[in-house]
Amino acid sequence: MSKTTLAIIAGISAATGAAATAALYSSRSERKAPAVGPTTSPSAPVPAHPLLLKDLSPPVHPNGLFQYGFPGPISDLHPTLSTTSAFDRRTRNPMWVAEHITPASLSANNADRKHSVFVEDVTIPSKFRAKLSDYFRSGYDRGHQVPAADAKWSQDALDQTFLLSNMCPQVGDGFNRDYWAHLEDFCRRLTTNFPSVRIVTGPLYLPKRDPEGGKWKVSYEVIGNPPNVAVPTHFFKVVFAEDGKTGGNVSLGAFVLPNAPIANDKPLTDFEVPVEAIERASGLEFAGKLPMQRRKKLCEEVHCSVIAREYMDRQRNLMGQAPAKRLGA
Repeated sequence: MSKTTLAIIAGISAATGAAATAALYSSRSERKAPAVGPTTSPSAPVPAHPLLLKDLSPPVHPNGLFQYGFPGPISDLHPTLSTTSAFDRRTRNPMWVAEHITPASLSANNADRKHSVFVEDVTIPSKFRAKLSDYFRSGYDRGHQVPAADAKWSQDALDQTFLLSNMCPQVGDGFNRDYWAHLEDFCRRLTTNFPSVRIVTGPLYLPKRDPEGGKWKVSYEVIGNPPNVAVPTHFFKVVFAEDGKTGGNVSLGAFVLPNAPIANDKPLTDFEVPVEAIERASGLEFAGKLPMQRRKKLCEEVHCSVIAREYMDRQRNLMGQAPAKRLGA
C-alpha cells in the first residue's frame, strides 16, 4: 500500500474513528462475533415488568413539528438523461453523481460541447443552489463529476452534464484539466474490457493533521460572495465494471484523489483505496447489495493506469475533431 493511500486512510480514520477503519483490514471483521458470556460488571437493574411503548401516554408530541415542515436532511435526488445524483444543500455540491457508460454509448457522437453552457440547477431551491457567480474569479474550475465526454450520445444528455449540480470547485491546472481528466479517460477505456461500466463520483472533506497541535482538523475554502459553495479537499470515484451476465461478476475499484495538482507520472494505484474506506469517509454505501462471491478487484482484472493527454487535444476530440499531431509523432 502506497504512502498516499496510507495518508488517505489515516485521514479517514481521524474523521470516523481509527478503530472502525482499522477493522477494514482485520480478517476478523468477516467472521461472526464470538458469543459474549456472562459479565460480573455492575449493570442497571432491569424492571420486572418493563413498560411497553403502547402503554405510555407521553405528555409531549415532538413530531408535531412536521406540521410546519420537515427540517431535513433533504438529498434532492435528481435523475437526468445522463446522470442520477443526490445534492448536498449544506455544501452546495453534489453528494454523489452516478453514470452508466457502454461501448455503444461512447461510440455515438450526436452532440457538440460548443453548444453546451454552464447553468444553475433550478430544481434546487435558490437559497441552497450553487450560482454561476460563485465561481466567478474564484480560482477554481467548475469541475464535472460526470464528464461531458461520457454523454455525447445526445445533445440534451450532454447539456445536462453542465448543470451546476454536477459540478464541484476543482483545481484547474494539474488536476481537473489533467490527472482528473486522465482518470475519466481510464474509466472510458474500461469499456474495451467490460460491456457495462457504472461509476459513482463525488466530493470528500477529509481531515488534515494540524502541524502545531497534532490534532486532526477538517478545513476547506468556501467560494462565492457571500460565501456559498464549499471547496472539497478530495474526490472519489467508485467503479463497477460488469461482465454483462445476469448475476455475473462485478469488478470493483475505488479511488480517492486530492483536489490539488498531481504529476501525470503518478501511478493511479497510489490512489486506490478500499470501497469501505470511502463509505466511512462519506457516510454513503455503494455495494451493500452486491454479494461478496460476485465481487472482483478491478485492478487485479485490468491494468489500472492513466494515459496523459494534452488538454487541448482532449477538447478537440470531445468536439469531434481529430487530436492535433505532436512533434515527432
